[in-house]
Amino acid sequence: MNTQVSSARKVCLLGDFAVGKTSLVARAVRNTFSAAYLTTVGVKVDSKALATERGELRLVLWDIAGANALDQMRSNYLGGSHGLLLVADGTRSDSVAVALDLREQTQRLLNRELPAVLLLNKRDLANEWDVPPPRIRELEAQLPTFSTSALSGEGVEAAFSALAAALQAAQ
Repeated sequence: MNTQVSSARKVCLLGDFAVGKTSLVARAVRNTFSAAYLTTVGVKVDSKALATERGELRLVLWDIAGANALDQMRSNYLGGSHGLLLVADGTRSDSVAVALDLREQTQRLLNRELPAVLLLNKRDLANEWDVPPPRIRELEAQLPTFSTSALSGEGVEAAFSALAAALQAAQ
């Protein structure tokens, strides 16, 4: 493992309301989960250090309040972003379109593409998903896509690690 000095990258979590953005951050950073739903107001900032082949990378995670469009407040939070964690709820197929649209809005606003991964959250409720397998395969062809569960932790570390690798590759 390289002992390169730690570097930090700003990563924004984008997605509709109640898709699990805050719960995914809690799972990734503190390995915890709470069933209590608390709406994010504005933005919550946290960080997660990941060991990579090129040294440690610290993700500064901006958990932006859920929305289906970027308003002025949310747009202000995106400045200086290096990457995106797009979050959708597998039990709500419309949330996938919202996440992808937020990505497009962000890239237009910043006038550049950002490394991004899509997290299809609530894997623990897979029997209730309404995102069909063919749609999931389409998504996987477009960008790195992970089936995750903030409840169990399944897929969470892999998704964050994949974004970290993409961020380092983009340097």
